[in-house]
Amino acid sequence: MQKRHKDRDAYFRELAKTCEEYFVPYIETWHTLGAGTSVLEIGCGEGGNLLPFARRGCCTLGVDRAACLIDVARRNFDRAGADGVFITEDIFSVKGLDRGFDVIVCHDVFEHIAAKPQFLSAMGRFLAPDGVVFMAFPAWQMAFGGHQQICRSKVLSCLPFVHLLPAALYCMVIRLFGEDENCLEELLSIRQTRVTIERFEDLLHPAGLEIADRQLWLVNPHYKVKFGLRPCRLSTFVSDVRFLRNFLSSSCFYILRKEY
Repeated sequence: MQKRHKDRDAYFRELAKTCEEYFVPYIETWHTLGAGTSVLEIGCGEGGNLLPFARRGCCTLGVDRAACLIDVARRNFDRAGADGVFITEDIFSVKGLDRGFDVIVCHDVFEHIAAKPQFLSAMGRFLAPDGVVFMAFPAWQMAFGGHQQICRSKVLSCLPFVHLLPAALYCMVIRLFGEDENCLEELLSIRQTRVTIERFEDLLHPAGLEIADRQLWLVNPHYKVKFGLRPCRLSTFVSDVRFLRNFLSSSCFYILRKEY
C-alpha cells in the first residue's frame, strides 16, 4: 500500500494539483468555468478535485457514500478557505439533484459501480441541457486496472497485470501475499465491476449520452504528482485499435454531453 492511501490530506493536495493542471483545462475547452457555474462531483472522496473549481468561483457540490471522507473534505475546504457543499449519500438515492448541473465530475469511480447503465442514466438526469460530464477511469486490462496498489504487500501492490489471472488463481495469489479478507473483497468487487473502453462506450447511447471528446493516456496525468512521471497520451492509431488499447490506457478521459 502506498503512503498516500493512508495520508488522506496529502491525497487531497495531490488530486487538487492534478485537477488544476489537467482536468480543469480539459473541461474548459468544452464549458466555461467561473462564478455561477454549478459543479457536481460524484464520489468526491476528500474533495481534492473540487478545490480548483471552488477557487474559480464555481458552486461546488461533492457527494460520497463514505461519511469519513466527507468529513475530511469539509475539513480540507475549511483549511483552504474555500466554499463547497459536501453530503454523505448514495448517488442512486440522493434527492434534489435534478435541477441540472453545468459540469459533472466522475473521476476513478465508474470502475467501482455495479449498476453502470443506471448510473449513467442518473448522470444524464443531473446534467443541464448544455452541461458536460468529465469522466475518467482506468481501462480494466491495463497494468494496474485491478487496483492492486491498495494491497499492503509491497510486492503485490507493484505486480502488474496480476488481476487478469483466472478468479480462483487470483484469490490464491492475494491470500498468498497475506492480504486480509477486506482487501480481498474489495479487489474481487473491482474485478466484478470492471469496465473496458468498448463496454463503457456501448453504454452511453442507451443512457442518452454522447462522446464530445476522448483522450486515452499511456501515462496517467496523476502519475506526475504521484511518481514524478511525465504524462503521455496514446497515439491516435493505438487509441483506435479496439481491445489492444485497454492494455495500454492507464486512464481514459471523456467529455460527455446529452444526445439531441
